[in-house]
Amino acid sequence: MDGWKEPVRSSVGAMMSKDNGSTTTTSPLVNQSCEELKRYMVLIEVEKRAIGSICFLAGPFTFLENVLVLGVIAATATLRQRPSYLFIGSLALADVFASCFFTASFLDFHLFHRCDGPIAYLFKLGGVTMAFTGSVGSLLLTALDRYLCIHQASRYKVVLTRRRALLALLALWSATILISFLPLMGWRCPTGLSPPCSLLFPYIDHRYLACWVVFILVLLSLILGAYALILWRANRHEASMTGLQGAPTGGQARMRMDIRLARTLGLILLIMVGCWLPTLSFMLADVSVQLTHAQQRAFAFCSTMCLVNSAVNPLLYALRCRELRVALMRLLGGLSERLGCCQRHVGGDTTSALPLSKGNSCSAHSEGEAPRLTSCLQNTVSEMVDKQQLDITGK
Repeated sequence: MDGWKEPVRSSVGAMMSKDNGSTTTTSPLVNQSCEELKRYMVLIEVEKRAIGSICFLAGPFTFLENVLVLGVIAATATLRQRPSYLFIGSLALADVFASCFFTASFLDFHLFHRCDGPIAYLFKLGGVTMAFTGSVGSLLLTALDRYLCIHQASRYKVVLTRRRALLALLALWSATILISFLPLMGWRCPTGLSPPCSLLFPYIDHRYLACWVVFILVLLSLILGAYALILWRANRHEASMTGLQGAPTGGQARMRMDIRLARTLGLILLIMVGCWLPTLSFMLADVSVQLTHAQQRAFAFCSTMCLVNSAVNPLLYALRCRELRVALMRLLGGLSERLGCCQRHVGGDTTSALPLSKGNSCSAHSEGEAPRLTSCLQNTVSEMVDKQQLDITGK
């Protein structure tokens, strides 16, 4: 509600300055800027309650679950050394930023109508852009990691080292920060809040918005391509395993690996595209046509789906990994033991006694992506490919 009171205070201040015989030029400008910003505050009361409920529920939930993922990875020495979990940690960090920056700035602007100046608004918008760009970039690194894990299974440890993973993350976040804060650095709309600037984001130039949308679409296309190659490789691997070992007698009761992988990847891609495509479509429309108030309100709702995507990411990429769940249970068991809440013996060091494979292996995969075909220890596709190659070369 401060945004509504600010023009009143500014007008009163201008009147007092006039009574004192002095002239004030900043107060009318602030008042005019706030009036122009109201063109972007288009939500009606019902929409405010609906979107506010989504933000108040998804925001804290996204923050807590991603902080939990970061805490488990940071507290477990064996996970911190693995490139796969470094990428998952980067994704969780980006989603933590999204839960903070997006929820605070979105509610502050659309529900409480705070009228910030150009610098303050562009800083908040840069934080939101940084969070979502970093999230999509981390999804791409995770997809590429899983592709290398299957396509280069025998050379995975050499191709993707921890040093190279850290360099990739450094390049990702450096580019993300630079791209996100370009409007704050000067690439903003030359006419301020007047047309032909964006009708979705104040002070944003159409050319910058178009460049950012194209960049995100390229990242999403690369993610789709990586997962398509993963599915193709898994299908070939399943066919080769069937040809070498023959059709399993009990295979009718168990789903084939490539079918289970297709279902898992289909769910991932459906959620990702369903959350991002409507938002990006409105941004592209904003660049090419004049949006109506109804379309602006629809965009405000669709943008909350990006926050929902950040809430779903830990469930799809982190908590489905068996090793991370084992680490989480051991940490919780050790914590409860210290607090005296239970007498169950956990045993061993909670950070180094995890039943994880040694070295730089690619095991940060969900159970649906890497079902156990021969034993409970072979829970990744790369391990099965390695075993097959060792059996062939050893004969």
